[in-house]
Amino acid sequence: MSDSLGAPDPWLRLAALTPARIALGRVGPALPTRQVLELALAHARARDAVHAVLDRRHIAAALRDLGLGVLEVASAASSREVYLRRPDLGRRLASDSRTALATHAGEAADVALVVADGLSAAAVEAHAVPTVAALRPQLDRGGVTLAPVVIATQARVALGDEIGELLHARVSLMLIGERPGLSAPDSLGAYLTYAPRPGRTDAERNCVSNIRAGGLGYEEAARKLAWLLREALRGGFSGVALKDDSGRRLLEP
Repeated sequence: MSDSLGAPDPWLRLAALTPARIALGRVGPALPTRQVLELALAHARARDAVHAVLDRRHIAAALRDLGLGVLEVASAASSREVYLRRPDLGRRLASDSRTALATHAGEAADVALVVADGLSAAAVEAHAVPTVAALRPQLDRGGVTLAPVVIATQARVALGDEIGELLHARVSLMLIGERPGLSAPDSLGAYLTYAPRPGRTDAERNCVSNIRAGGLGYEEAARKLAWLLREALRGGFSGVALKDDSGRRLLEP
């Protein structure tokens, strides 16, 4: 593609640098057929990601292979349909899950790690275990203790607050499938909350997002999360009060 003078179209150089939909071209007043079909496919993948069911057995087995204890819980949303229509129910544990967690709660730990389906089970199945595998050695080196990993279904971010409180953890760290976009149906997010308990707000959390092959890599995500966890435990706070300065050392001479 070139302009009227035959020079290369600069939009094509930009399009090669991003999955965003730019420089799509046109056929008369409409988009080219290929672009229309690709958009429809991306939309279908996003819808599939939202409705997919998390393979809990596979996740649990992979986490146990890492030497981690595993517990499973569900939110108060009784089905995927209820979960999508009632976000408030995804923020609370089902009564039997609350009882089970209280029964299994042992000694206080630094971190309650939650792996939750969220709005993209595909993201969790693809990226949660590799992220945990990259993170754990960094936590071990820092002497940070982990409660048994909790796999949560029909979960929203705030469910980690109740889980962390029941497990007597100083910090909750939830790995959860993010809302699918039309260029990334498998993006994993990580949400960190100091002193978790029901009623915490998003301003009291730190987020590391877009963990996936085309976004933030596992090692880099683990490095950021380990830094945030250490600082939260050291300072006794998270959220807007905790700024991510983990990359500052890369800029220092």
